[in-house]
Amino acid sequence: MSGMWGNKLKFSIFGESHGVGIGITIDGLPAGVEINMEDVMKEMARRAPGKSNLSTARKETDAPEILSGFFEGKTTGTPLCAVIRNADMHSKDYGKLKDLVRPGHADYPGFIKYNGFNDYRGGGHFSGRITAPLVFAGAICKQILEAKGIIIGAHVKSIGKIQDKSFDQIELNKELLNKLKCNELPLILTEKEDEMRNTILEARKDGDSIGGTIECTVIGINPGIGNPFFDSVESTLAHLMFSVPAVKGIEFGKGFLMSELRGSECNDEYYYEGDKIRTYTNNNGGITGGITNGMPILFKACIKPTPSISKKQRTIDIAEKKDSELVIEGRHDPCIVQRAIPVIESVTAIGILDLILNA
Repeated sequence: MSGMWGNKLKFSIFGESHGVGIGITIDGLPAGVEINMEDVMKEMARRAPGKSNLSTARKETDAPEILSGFFEGKTTGTPLCAVIRNADMHSKDYGKLKDLVRPGHADYPGFIKYNGFNDYRGGGHFSGRITAPLVFAGAICKQILEAKGIIIGAHVKSIGKIQDKSFDQIELNKELLNKLKCNELPLILTEKEDEMRNTILEARKDGDSIGGTIECTVIGINPGIGNPFFDSVESTLAHLMFSVPAVKGIEFGKGFLMSELRGSECNDEYYYEGDKIRTYTNNNGGITGGITNGMPILFKACIKPTPSISKKQRTIDIAEKKDSELVIEGRHDPCIVQRAIPVIESVTAIGILDLILNA
């Protein structure tokens, strides 16, 4: 197994959901970068569990303890390592899951991959809890990018069949993106909040869960970032999106809708705005040929329903090699979409910064 990713920047994650702690090592950060830890903690709080009845009741402060690479408020240029101690584990809730594999989870493939030595408690290393160190790393990358005038933001595009308005393809600004970060359910159409909230709570009442989509943007990025083919902006971001548990799809710009259109409807025509080159539309999501064209990067990520549900499900007993049934107990999110937003933003920041440093 490799828990590492990156080119110019290298990230290595470690830990399990119910282990002593989880963490990350970042190699390749420039020396002398000032890090605002108050802003880092704000990002961590956006992802942290236990804030309302829309998420799991597990209480974790998600406070990163920096072990190396940071001195007197600035990066040293050496590997920056941080650990987040786990505190609120109810491992007894997972006792019977040693042999009963959970549908929709990685229990079975993990058992096969690691010959039965995998930590199954709370999903172990497969758990969405491991995204907390990614948010820590992403918060640092966001600060470096913001110093370059690059801002990343996202909102809930949908919960179930309830849709929020899409980002404007052309006119996006820092004020809107910062405003969205202040809300548990970041929406452009705030009047949709009650309907979405009730949909999540209805799923919880039924012992079930529900999914949705997240729309993310990167503004202020210059043209010419990225590469054709294997290190394209799309392939880099898609790699990182699919490294986030629960992500099952991604589309850039108009995405799959392009399959229904003609070239004349998809092409983004150019014009001069003073010395800057812009496009009248942004159907390609700010990326053509794998390289940024100076328009906002736009993409949507599909988040599947949380697989831990309290409805009775059919499964197998892997020890006795027979069919069985399972009702999952414990504390689980009825919807992960709202907590996944800072994760999506963070891995986007990680990918964009690596592309810039590797240019």
